[in-house]
Amino acid sequence: MDAPRVKAVLPLAERRLRVSFVNGIQKVYDCTPLLGHDRFRLLKEEAFFKAVQVDAGGYGISWNDQCDLSEYELWVSGTPEEDAPAASPATGETHAPEAAWGMSGARGGANT
Repeated sequence: MDAPRVKAVLPLAERRLRVSFVNGIQKVYDCTPLLGHDRFRLLKEEAFFKAVQVDAGGYGISWNDQCDLSEYELWVSGTPEEDAPAASPATGETHAPEAAWGMSGARGGANT
């Protein structure tokens, strides 16, 4: 199974990542299971976790040369965004999906 390349990545609260793929699908990847492995121990530091970047060509994401994830891992193990709890990247607070996706009843603003 071929996985689409990564277009963008955004760190969220609770050591999760919102990953956007070139096919338009977004998934949320939970990094907490990785924290027990020596290779990923630096992800416990918030500043390091937030420094995640898309690799050249979109073939994965990385924090440094030793700490990275492939597009395949993100695609297969990520949760489709509509099935994952919504979180605000700015505050890290978890919100109800209706508010996060601009469905609170009010129209206008950045969420429409």
